Amino acid sequence: MTPFANPVRTIVPPSFVHYRLENAYDEMFETPGVPRAHYEALYRTILSLPPEELRRSQQAADLSFLHEGITFTVYGTKEGTERIFPNDLIPRIIPGSEWVQIEKGLTQRITALNLFLQDIYHDEKILNDGVVPRELVYSCRHFRREMRGLNVPRDTYVSICGTDLIRLPDGHFAVLEDNLRVPSGVSYMLANRKVLKRVFPTMFRDYGVWPVDHYPQALLATLRSLAPANSSSAQDLKTVLLTPGVSNSAYFEHTFLAQQMGIELVEGRDLLVHDNVVYMRTTAGLRRVDIIYRRIDDDFLDPMTFRSGSILGVPGLFNAYRAGNVTLANAIGTGVADDKAIYAYVPEIIRYYLGEDAVLPNVPTFLLSDAAQRSHVLEHLEEMVVKAVGESGGYGMLIGPHSTAAQRDEFRSRILADPRNYIAQPTLALSCAPCLIDGEVESRHIDLRPYILCGEKVSLVPGGLTRVALPKGSLVVNSSQGGGSKDTWVLRESREVDPRRTQSGAIPIGPSPFRSRLVS
Repeated sequence: MTPFANPVRTIVPPSFVHYRLENAYDEMFETPGVPRAHYEALYRTILSLPPEELRRSQQAADLSFLHEGITFTVYGTKEGTERIFPNDLIPRIIPGSEWVQIEKGLTQRITALNLFLQDIYHDEKILNDGVVPRELVYSCRHFRREMRGLNVPRDTYVSICGTDLIRLPDGHFAVLEDNLRVPSGVSYMLANRKVLKRVFPTMFRDYGVWPVDHYPQALLATLRSLAPANSSSAQDLKTVLLTPGVSNSAYFEHTFLAQQMGIELVEGRDLLVHDNVVYMRTTAGLRRVDIIYRRIDDDFLDPMTFRSGSILGVPGLFNAYRAGNVTLANAIGTGVADDKAIYAYVPEIIRYYLGEDAVLPNVPTFLLSDAAQRSHVLEHLEEMVVKAVGESGGYGMLIGPHSTAAQRDEFRSRILADPRNYIAQPTLALSCAPCLIDGEVESRHIDLRPYILCGEKVSLVPGGLTRVALPKGSLVVNSSQGGGSKDTWVLRESREVDPRRTQSGAIPIGPSPFRSRLVS
């Protein structure tokens, strides 16, 4: 851990007095006190502002999130479950040249994963050739035998994907995991941008940041491109967003996206199936539904086919789906491809279907169903991150360096009882970025979740959700575990921004103008 500045030669700027360079890649600084070229203007702007002004700006942003209902549910806390989604005012900046590589790698990845899903539910060539073990696929709890031989529009199983990236100490990006079932968080990406455009209006313009505001319409266009062959005419296509309801942790996102796309937000009780066609109940009578953007896991979609006790889904929905009368996005059964054990094979999957090496590498992964790998991990639990293969949101995870002996013993027992259910990875030093903590700038670990859409073509909104591990020293960025987020600025081109162009008017000085715009 390196002090931010050399106290003999320089004076530490007040806002950065507690900033430390960790043993990880620092997004803002090349060396102590020397910002990277694309962060120079932002750094100078922060230096020009007193801590109390930064603190007031953060409070005003929090107030805006509160008034707009931008919340997230954190389970298992004494303080209550519903809270303002934590946001940090200092944006994460990515040069355009780096984004080009990210876009290329994620396009390659979703293309290969869609080919993999189409294959395992039809010809099983990759399984017959032994590239991916058959028993690994069949033992995945998200593999749906009901999907075998069932064709989906455009052979697109994954139309919305959120892939988690980390930056390694050498500065290169790697894929930490794929989220292919019901990826969440994109509404917080859009909310962060809305606030930051008010906080840094001049700087936002001068930096030349790619917009993200068009994501809802890009999502709607992707969904409509996957309309079933037996659907209504193009002019009468009906798309809805299916939510589990207000008690779901991401309910704000469901309402926000439905509103932004101009489609109905529905619960299972709002839909019915007749003669294998899905209808929505309206005050004017029944209206046929062609496309469902579902935010409900497979198990709860149809009590007649999957979990019989579910009251969240629609009885008969799977029969309508199988008959080709409705599209579900993402398709049923996509979870097999984001099983954390299957993740270990994605580089081989890319080579098998595309004949290419992975542009974005995987993190080294140990499969605990393998005796040799399991033995190695059990001997080095204090150095490993252990994850349950089917969990998300930071649940079912052990971070070895931050664990107790009792926790490691518990996970050792879990692994020995069900080794297929766990994988392990070395503990990685996630990159760090400056964050505003109580009016001062401190270093916190981050990752990045870009959002990929796949319909007629693959597209990415330039940016994504930068997730922040808010507790000092923490490596857990998941919102469900109390993590926060910040806006992600992807630059139109890699260039320096003259700090003198952005210091004036970068943040509206004084609480009144800024606060009134945010809460109006």
